[in-house]
Amino acid sequence: GDVYKRQYEKSLVLANLVKKMGMTGKKGDTINIPAPVRGEAVAKTSGTAVSIQGNTEGNVPVLIDKHFEYSRLIEDITEVQALSSLRQFYTGDAGYALARQVDTDLHALAKDLGNAQNSYVNTASFYCDASTGLTAYAVDTVTTADVFTDVCFRDLIQKMDDADVPFDNRCFVIPPSLRNAIMGVERYVSSDFVSGKPVENGKIGNLYGIDVFVSTNCAVSETASANSAGGELKAALLLHKDTFVLAEQMGVRSQTQYKQEWLANLYTADQLYGVKALRPDSAFIMNVNA
Repeated sequence: GDVYKRQYEKSLVLANLVKKMGMTGKKGDTINIPAPVRGEAVAKTSGTAVSIQGNTEGNVPVLIDKHFEYSRLIEDITEVQALSSLRQFYTGDAGYALARQVDTDLHALAKDLGNAQNSYVNTASFYCDASTGLTAYAVDTVTTADVFTDVCFRDLIQKMDDADVPFDNRCFVIPPSLRNAIMGVERYVSSDFVSGKPVENGKIGNLYGIDVFVSTNCAVSETASANSAGGELKAALLLHKDTFVLAEQMGVRSQTQYKQEWLANLYTADQLYGVKALRPDSAFIMNVNA
């Protein structure tokens, strides 16, 4: 169990950067998260009562509908020969597999950003056009010449600023291909950016006060076959901690049971959770060549 938990936590990237909630219940349950609306300051007039603003709070329903498991049979003869190493591999592999699934489901929420079109083409989705700079993303338009630039990144940050997203708890989650590109930008590989000692899973540095993380689970926003202009694209995410929520009914659970009919121990790890875009106006997509 400890090996599984360590590997699960070690393999999470995006899940560690979003709002997490624990809950009790069962598959199919829904939890409602309050979504208060910002108020405004009102001038106080002498001798009059204060102006009470109307409560317009809503809620965001999160369906607990994702239940994934990982199971292996460890036969008696195997136990005799390599019990320790095999059991350790399976528990670690289970943690990796389930963590990857959680991160993948969170990355897929990028389709619900902006005006929530259930598509990577939405009002929060952009790419770096070699000619025009940061440009709204459209299908079959991104070429291999449309590479990441510092100007495009700063323009994307401005969109976040213009949307009044809090300055703290921002992060930029990128695929390995974008990390490769970033390492080619001289100003990004200075000691100011790279500490040399990552303190969080996948963290490679900090740009303009925004922590940068690498994840192999960044979603494919356009396949190579669909993008004749260039090739496969992946969605890098500039987001705030409150953009997505991960509600876990059970964060970690692993069990073993002896199965006499198989003369083996059945090892199973599973988890139940739900994910949702909590504040879809607080994050943006940078579509990049994969």
